[in-house]
Amino acid sequence: MVYKITNTKSGSSFESNDDETVLDAGLRQSIVFPYSCRGGTCGTCKAKLINGEIIYNTDTAALSDAEKDSGTILLCQAKPQSDITIDATELAASANIEIKILPCRVSEMDKRAHDVMVIKLKLPASQQLDYLAGQYIDILLRDGRRRSFSMASRPEPGQELELHIRHVPDGHFSSRVFDSMQVKDLLRFQGPFGTFFLREDSDRPVILMAGGTGLAPIKALLEQAFQTNSPRSFHLFWGVRQARDLYHHDELVKLAEQNENFAYTPVLSEPDDSDQWSGETGFVHNIIVNHYKDMSAYEVYACGPPIMIDSGRIAFTEAGMDADLLFYDSFEYAVDE
Repeated sequence: MVYKITNTKSGSSFESNDDETVLDAGLRQSIVFPYSCRGGTCGTCKAKLINGEIIYNTDTAALSDAEKDSGTILLCQAKPQSDITIDATELAASANIEIKILPCRVSEMDKRAHDVMVIKLKLPASQQLDYLAGQYIDILLRDGRRRSFSMASRPEPGQELELHIRHVPDGHFSSRVFDSMQVKDLLRFQGPFGTFFLREDSDRPVILMAGGTGLAPIKALLEQAFQTNSPRSFHLFWGVRQARDLYHHDELVKLAEQNENFAYTPVLSEPDDSDQWSGETGFVHNIIVNHYKDMSAYEVYACGPPIMIDSGRIAFTEAGMDADLLFYDSFEYAVDE
């Protein structure tokens, strides 16, 4: 069956098969809604169902009972079972970027920390991936599973794609990266995905919050901003457990020295005595609020685990941030990753 989806907020309409989600149907037809995880956990793609019927085939952990009762749905999980009408934000910035499946070759592997590998992927000379700084790709595994990784490199013709991969104990893919992957290995990926990118229609100063390898898309976003001589100010707070986890620290210090409109604050949540750390300690969202007690003038871009994003959302809105000006990419580390 084919159903019609109408969006009252934008006035657009498009068709969906009964076996695909609203989000997938939109992406297939160059209609882009805010989204991130595509797994029903982050809540980025929340929208209102005005009328019609949908079903979910997976968990909708990002929705509270109150939200479900009020008609809030997750576009990444909702499958139409009739013509439906929704009220949802659409994004024009990435609408014309084609999602592709491409081969690539591992061109470089650099173990930057005990549990972080930075790898670079080289595309065939005849292929190019168009994307926005901050987006991610899905590595396609032979068993049909996928693993999502943000691109840490800014878009540039001929540029190799840089990924920051954390080793998850017993992880299906990350263990392969650390134990057996070699330079020149072949991979396939699909992308780009996601709506985590710098909103160019704003001149507000920017606060960035990264947790662990959530630094990757923020690194790309910053590189793109400085390449285009953005006049906006940027302040990055990078939260990790211990000093050894600051796998890109020296480069960020240098970046701050080279750009007057960039400040960098590393934060350790569990510093070890051997760290001899004199910098900020605690939860990264609390440190941000300590620095910016009034956040009403700022945009915030955050990437990291859901608990960091959720805690930040609460703290930042209490400090005056407009909830619509929090842009985030939320991810979980799966046991079989």
